[in-house]
Order: sequence, then structure tokens, then C-alpha cells
Amino acid sequence: MVCAWLPSRFLCVVMREKSEPAKSILLPLAVVAALIAVWTAVWASGAFHESAFPSPQAVVKAFGEELRSGRLLNDLITSLFRVSVGFGLAVLLGVPLGLWMGQKLAARAAFLPIINFFRNLSPLAWMPFAILWFGVGDASAIFLIFLAAFFPVILATMAAVAGIPAVYFRVAQNYGITGLERLTQVTLPAILPQVITTLRVTAGLSWLVVVAAEMIAGRDGLGFAVMDSRNGLRTDLLVVEMIVIGLIGVVLDRLLVQLTKIESVRWGYER
Repeated sequence: MVCAWLPSRFLCVVMREKSEPAKSILLPLAVVAALIAVWTAVWASGAFHESAFPSPQAVVKAFGEELRSGRLLNDLITSLFRVSVGFGLAVLLGVPLGLWMGQKLAARAAFLPIINFFRNLSPLAWMPFAILWFGVGDASAIFLIFLAAFFPVILATMAAVAGIPAVYFRVAQNYGITGLERLTQVTLPAILPQVITTLRVTAGLSWLVVVAAEMIAGRDGLGFAVMDSRNGLRTDLLVVEMIVIGLIGVVLDRLLVQLTKIESVRWGYER
């Protein structure tokens, strides 16, 4: 009975896995198509004026206009550059600090309250200082993005390291694994699933912050484009920029999801 049941169960699992890619593409496309249909129906009902609620056709036309002018691409590159630098600096500095604090009880006791304090401050509260210190441009936006990601990355890394079962290190010691080898073979594989999840969350937060910063004090970028479209009463362009912002956020998340497929961290994502 067991032998007959296990292969059939295995075949069912394989069939589900094979159908998963098709579902992950078709189901979202069906939802998008339904939303566009609702959008078209609401606009056609005349409930909103064109200036307040653009039609899908007007948005497609505006998208082509933005592509031809090159403005959309320039704004997109500007915003992605700021996010890449700010988020990258936060990870490069935050992960090592989190590793250190996770291993040192005295460091956690000393620095955890102040890190929690700054983590709970909205990055946009630093906007006046960012403008005074760095002016309006890339540096101020990068500074705000860095603050948005830096403290959550430290806390997540620290908590992941502090939560590693002590038996892992005892086993490593019995096998003579110490120093850098223990870091790469024990500590990092143990914490990476939690750290990667945090990176996905903080990357999305960083993308929100750069758009908000550009809306408040920007001269270019997608956030500035949103405000420019609003001031010009171009709701069609406004919707185009909103769609692009949302799509880029999804793309950034999917790129970070690829880190979960690394062989040494897949254990943390097994069902």
C-alpha cells in the first residue's frame, strides 16, 4: 500500500510543479485583463470626466508619447540609480554591522535602543536636513534611501545571527571549522533566508522613499514626473508613471527572489 501510494503522490507533486509556471503567468494576466475591462467600463459609463479619469486608450497614447520623447526612460534611469546606490550602501554597511552585533551581547545592549529609535523615524522626516546638507539632487535622495534601508537591515541580520542554534557552532567546532570558514559555511547559510526576506521588504521601501523624495524635492526622476503631470493636469501621463513605478517595484522584488534559489539558502524556503 505504501509503495503504491508514494509513487502516485510523487507524480501528483511533479504535475503540480510543472503546472505552476503556467499558473504564475496566466492567472496574473487574467486579473490584469479583468482590471482593464473594469477600467474601460467605468470610463465608458461617463461617471468621470476625461481630465479626472483617463481612458485606457489615452494612457496607451501617453505612454507612446513619453517613450518617443525619452523623458520616461531618463526619469526611470535616474530613480533606479538613486535606489541602487542608497540600497547598496545600506546592505554593504548594514549586514556586517548586524553580523557583529548578533555575535556580541554587549554590542546589542549598547546599540539596539538607538538603532530602534532611528528605525522608527520616517526617512522623509530627514528631508529638510538632506536638502540643507546635500542640496536638491542625487545625494539627498540617496541619503534618504540609505536611512530607509540601513537600520532594518542591521536589525534583521542581528536577529538572524542571535537566533542561530548554538548546536550549529558546537558541531562546527568539533569538525575544526573556525574563523572565516565558520562564517561562510555556518553563519551565512543559516541567516541568509531571513536576510533575503528583509532585503525584499527594504528594497520595496527604498523604492517608495525615492519616489516620495523626488515628489517633494526633486528636479528629475519618476517622483518628480508624477508631480509635474499633476501640476500640468495630465492625468494620462500620471497613470503612465504610476504603472511604471508599480511595475519596477515588482521587477525589483522578482530579482531579489532569485537569491532564494541559491543552493546554500534553498533550505529556508522549502515547503
